[in-house]
Amino acid sequence: MAVPFTVDLSGEVAVVTGGGGILCSCMAQALAESGAKVAVTDLRKESADKVAEKIRTAGGLAEGFACNVLDKGSLEQCNSDVEKTFGSATILVNGAGGNHPKGTTTREYLLPEDLQNAIAGITTFYDLDPKGIEFVFNLNFLGSLLPTQVFTRAMAKAGRGCVINISSMNAFTPLTKIPAYSGAKAAVSNLTQWLAVHFSKVGIRVNAIAPGFFLTEQNRALLTKDDGALTPRGTTILAHTPMGRFGSANDLTGTLLWLCSERASGFVTGTVIPVDGGFNAFSGV
Repeated sequence: MAVPFTVDLSGEVAVVTGGGGILCSCMAQALAESGAKVAVTDLRKESADKVAEKIRTAGGLAEGFACNVLDKGSLEQCNSDVEKTFGSATILVNGAGGNHPKGTTTREYLLPEDLQNAIAGITTFYDLDPKGIEFVFNLNFLGSLLPTQVFTRAMAKAGRGCVINISSMNAFTPLTKIPAYSGAKAAVSNLTQWLAVHFSKVGIRVNAIAPGFFLTEQNRALLTKDDGALTPRGTTILAHTPMGRFGSANDLTGTLLWLCSERASGFVTGTVIPVDGGFNAFSGV
């Protein structure tokens, strides 16, 4: 890939959780192209290994690591392995996250008839599974908090470091149907601000990127049909995105590299940067 501008991250060790996914794999490649040694971590090591191999083929330094962001022991083992391979992390991208069907309603609105009798195939607000909601909150919130606990300890001792969380448009204004994911991403944005203040005396900057709508494996079926045409939800989203398109993974790399560069953004911390084609700015009229 070609990064949008030159940032010198040589000497940095970047850990990217969820690095096997579409968006975070692109982030990992951009960090490597800018000179960082990249630890690509994922719950599925084979996914991390594929991304690391692609980076090495392009001339970068990367290794894949298995890592469960909800398991402190797994995170600590991963941190130990990264330190043995590259040294202590100086950049952490908390990219692991996602939604779950059990935290999602079928319809955008609760209708009077929904209150009469249960309808097969319809999940109302009252049918939401607490376990599904718990999973979404854990994956997004704890999946950012726990890696930060593990990978920033060496940063704090060294007096420098950078954490990038991945928030969402849902954190600004919740989307219909997905209350658990919207609430969890709002919590990630809040955590970003809290950590920025908490870490300010030990030299660690903490910021977040809030992507708009990007086609990934998790949401492709919600936004497009099998023939590539837009679903009704996909049509609505593009109608509310002034730039009139979905984002591509490369659209995130400029913001990522700016936030990771001490020279470029050394006085920037506690921010949540929308990368959304204008979605958050548009009132709908």
